[in-house]
Amino acid sequence: MDNKVNHRIVGIGEVLWDILPDGKKLGGAPANFVYNVSQFGFPSLVISAVGDDTLGREATALLERRGVDSMLARMPYPTGTVDVSLDGSGVPVYDIKRDVAWDFIPMGKVLHNLAHEATVICFGTLAQRNPVSRATINMFLDTMPDGKGRIKVFDINLRQGFFDKEVVEQSLMRCNILKINDEELVVVNRMLGYGGLELEHSVSRLRAEYNLDSLILTCGRNGSYIFSKEGKSFIPTPEVKVADTVGAGDSFTAAFIAGILKGMPVRDAHRLAVDVSAYVCTCDGAMNELPPRLLGI
Repeated sequence: MDNKVNHRIVGIGEVLWDILPDGKKLGGAPANFVYNVSQFGFPSLVISAVGDDTLGREATALLERRGVDSMLARMPYPTGTVDVSLDGSGVPVYDIKRDVAWDFIPMGKVLHNLAHEATVICFGTLAQRNPVSRATINMFLDTMPDGKGRIKVFDINLRQGFFDKEVVEQSLMRCNILKINDEELVVVNRMLGYGGLELEHSVSRLRAEYNLDSLILTCGRNGSYIFSKEGKSFIPTPEVKVADTVGAGDSFTAAFIAGILKGMPVRDAHRLAVDVSAYVCTCDGAMNELPPRLLGI
C-alpha cells in the first residue's frame, strides 16, 4: 500500500477554533488528522461545516494556505469554537460550544460519490452529538466500500459527555481500526459491561466482538500500544519539553496511518506515530509543520 496517488483520505467531523490562552488556533480532530497525514504526501480532504461568518472564512482560508483540501459547507450557525485552558502539566481542558455549524454537516450527492472513492476515513464521537451530522457520518461510512485496502478509523475522542452507548457501539461496528486512550478505555469498558477485565483482556474482547483489525491504545506518559494481527507493539513515551498536548493524539493517528499506507510493518508505523506525536507536544496548538526527519525527506 505505497501508491499515494491511489489513496483518498478523508477526515469527517468538527472543524473549529481552539481558543487558547495565547490566542486562537484552528483545530478539530478530523482537520488535525487530515493536516498531518497530508504532510506525508497523501491526497487528503476534511469534510465539515462552518458558519457564514468571519471565523468560518478564516478557517477556510487558513486550510487553503496550509495546502489542506476541504469540503466545508456554509451553514446558518456560528463556526465552532472551543475554550481551551491548560492544567499544570500542559494537558488541555475543553469547553466545547454547542449548536455550531459542524453539528449540521449535510449529506449530498458529492459526499455520496466521494464515499465510494475514499480508501481511508477517520471519524469520532464528538461530531455525532447532533443527529444531523451523525446521520451524515454514518451514511458516508455505510456508502464507503469495505474490504482490502479500505481503512475506517474510529478515533473515539470522548469529550465533555457528548457521547452515549449507542453512538459508541454503532461506530465500533462501522470501523476496522479503533484509536482510544487509557482513560477512554475505562469509560468504554464500563459502558459495554467489560468492567473488571485487565487491559489486554478488554482489548482482546473489543477486537473480537467488533472484528477490529487493529486497536491503538495511547497511555500518555506511560507509553502506547498497537494490538494487531502482527501481535502487540509497545513503545514508551519519549521525554520531551511539553508546550501542550493539543492535537497530539490526532497526529499519532495520522502518522500511524501514513506509515501503514507506506507499507511499513506495524512496529515501524507505531514508532513513527510516537515520534510525530512527541514532536507535536513540543509545539503550540494542533497544526504544526513536521520536520523533514519525521517525513522521511
